Amino acid sequence: MNSNQRVAKVFAGELPDRVPIGEFAIDFDTIEKIIGRPTYLRAKAKSKVAFWENRHDEVIESYTKDHIELHEKLGFDIINFPMATWAIPAPTDVPPPKKLNANTWEDREGRVFKYSEITYDVVCVKDPIAEKTLYTMDHEVLAEVEDVDRMLLPDEPAGIDPRSWEILDTVIEYFAGRKFIIGPSGGEIGIVLQGGMEQGMMALITKRDFIESATKYLLEKQNRLDRKMIHPKSDAIIWGADFAFNSGGFISPQMFRDLFFAANKARVDNVKEQHGKYVVKHCCGNVNQFLDLFVELGYDCYQSIQQSAGMDLGDVKQRIGDKMVLWGGVPVELIIGGTMDEVRREVRTAMDKAKDNGRFIMGTTHTIAVGSNYDNFMAMVDEYHQCCDY
Repeated sequence: MNSNQRVAKVFAGELPDRVPIGEFAIDFDTIEKIIGRPTYLRAKAKSKVAFWENRHDEVIESYTKDHIELHEKLGFDIINFPMATWAIPAPTDVPPPKKLNANTWEDREGRVFKYSEITYDVVCVKDPIAEKTLYTMDHEVLAEVEDVDRMLLPDEPAGIDPRSWEILDTVIEYFAGRKFIIGPSGGEIGIVLQGGMEQGMMALITKRDFIESATKYLLEKQNRLDRKMIHPKSDAIIWGADFAFNSGGFISPQMFRDLFFAANKARVDNVKEQHGKYVVKHCCGNVNQFLDLFVELGYDCYQSIQQSAGMDLGDVKQRIGDKMVLWGGVPVELIIGGTMDEVRREVRTAMDKAKDNGRFIMGTTHTIAVGSNYDNFMAMVDEYHQCCDY
């Protein structure tokens, strides 16, 4: 049984030969240890600066070659395609941000970017446009229903270099039928928070007609973009919009039902009925209140199951483990700052809680994030191989 067949059995509710293993994402520092050389894969800051400096060809070569070598050497069952592993921004005549010092840039719109030593990313720390507007979509400033009504529906995602599709084609064709491929899609509705968390939460109450109009537009746009974004040889797509803080939901389950259930359900239905793909839901935070909604929405798999936010794998298995695949198990916090013995114990604990009756994929509760301890990661993989067989 190869990796593709193994994961397909899990999604079909059948027992494979062993529990599959996979990760939502692996950041560059761990990738570099696996392949033995520098990479642009998930090296967000390095890639962004390379794009600003018009060194697109370097990134394209790395994204293609390193993706294949990583998964050949790692031997995991699942290959996922986060944006920072395939999407190249289209060349533009807009001048790149001006470098103010070693870690700070400013663009012509007054946006300020800083390098984060925590996330190893270049993040926007000041955005005058966002501070003055409720919401922007596809570079259009929106504030009222009439603004949304004027929006045109695109056939292709904005700002992506056509060579991005060549990266996807090359890697997916190489592994198709052997690995379980989770590819991109036209996007997720999720909870539509316009203009950031604070403004967005207020808009759910004070500008409900605007939120409803924006949600309708997003549904039509994303269904349309699926035609371009969903690869015919992928097995599934994944959505990663968070619904909750560590303490509980951004909004109540009832408000979600009232405002966003129908649109999210329509997105799931479109992916399954028009494209024949499974839908994986990555969601951080404490989503205990939303688990039944996950089932009703038709998600096939829930990835993350964040223990540090109060999500217990055993409890989740009891509640929805007969209806959805569960993907996770080992707290990423232990991979970063724990010991190898602690990691090995968590692998065994996860297997004890979720392995029985199938519908389980081993992985961390998020990603192999930047700063992860490589020895801990390898201990997780080694312990998994000692107890994964059915």
